[in-house]
Amino acid sequence: MRPPSVDALSRSLTDVDLPAPLLVEAARIAIANNDPESARTEALKLQRSLLGPAINATGVLLHTNLGRAPLEYRQQAQATNLEFDLATGDRGSRNNHAASLICKLTGAEAALVVNNCSAAVTLVLAALARDRSVAVSRGELVEIGGGFRVPDVMSESGAHLVEVGTTNRTRVADYQAACRLHDTALLLKVHPSNYRISGFTEEASVAELSALGTPVVADLGSGFIDEACQWLRDGKPSWLRDEPAAKQTLEAGAALVTFSCDKLFGGPQAGVIAGRADLVDACSKHPLMRAFRPGALVLSALQQTALAYLRRDGDSIPFWRMAQTPVAQLLARADALSVGHTVNTMSMTGGGSLPGEEIPSAGVQLDGDVSAGLRGAPIPVIARVRDQTTVVDLRTVHPDDDTLVAKAIVSVI
Repeated sequence: MRPPSVDALSRSLTDVDLPAPLLVEAARIAIANNDPESARTEALKLQRSLLGPAINATGVLLHTNLGRAPLEYRQQAQATNLEFDLATGDRGSRNNHAASLICKLTGAEAALVVNNCSAAVTLVLAALARDRSVAVSRGELVEIGGGFRVPDVMSESGAHLVEVGTTNRTRVADYQAACRLHDTALLLKVHPSNYRISGFTEEASVAELSALGTPVVADLGSGFIDEACQWLRDGKPSWLRDEPAAKQTLEAGAALVTFSCDKLFGGPQAGVIAGRADLVDACSKHPLMRAFRPGALVLSALQQTALAYLRRDGDSIPFWRMAQTPVAQLLARADALSVGHTVNTMSMTGGGSLPGEEIPSAGVQLDGDVSAGLRGAPIPVIARVRDQTTVVDLRTVHPDDDTLVAKAIVSVI
């Protein structure tokens, strides 16, 4: 029996929401496998390989694999004043919009927005320390996700790494020695946001280092903006007690801070350089800035997030709305699902932030590992498996998605 033609088989798949070329590809794969009946399966496999929505039921608020901070943002198809000065009618700067709001939030003289925090650190080092030395504590030579390491970033920027202190103890005198023995352009403090060293430890503070005269750059990573947390109804939560904030770090004497925007800041993927105007200006004029600059969608989403902070409206920032939800509300939602067993559990921030810190939460526990079945739902539900049980943590699930979660659970139990 001859197999059907690729054209005929692909036309039988038109109810799958894919453009014709991809349906043709699915048909060809099925025919090549001598299994024309699998064409629909292949089409659905192609569809699910595309970027699409998912329901984060892991309890990890900033899940890197699920896009970190959830973002509610839409933009109409129209022109913007991205690089147009409305006052003069001349060309403007794309850095004058969201960056000016970051300055208001942090008290920085100037700020610059780039693609991510790694780009921010690389740009700072390339613009301010190429062919010169940068002192970093051995305890802060971190590796972030994907194998990116501070020494490698420094090498690519053209700066020379000078390791000071030891893994667990670094003193001001160690940095002083580096300044005395090397042509030291910067003192770099890297917040170890994805691990923690405890016990017999010591580190030099930003305030102590700023007194040495060499500019201090503090890479804060997580994007916690202000210890006052004026955008939160109940003020600063206990799980943020040891997290350095951009505003207070600059007040302590840092010449620059760098941080991510898609972590505790709760915005789109971007990185910020904020602090002294002369140093920020030098970064903005470096050739790498052209490669690192973000587009209009990112800048507009970042501006929207910054405006929410200035309005002190944490509930309009999805990350902070999730973080603030009372456990009692989560328990009531779990009961309302009427599936599985309602349980108290613990969430975490994730995204390389606040290692070891947990946030009380609640959700539904299912017997056995049914995570694969939940991922197979029309909108995949991503849960966590623990001790041969599957936990659906509702802290990271939007209330509007509860019905979809319930349907997914019913389909697998």
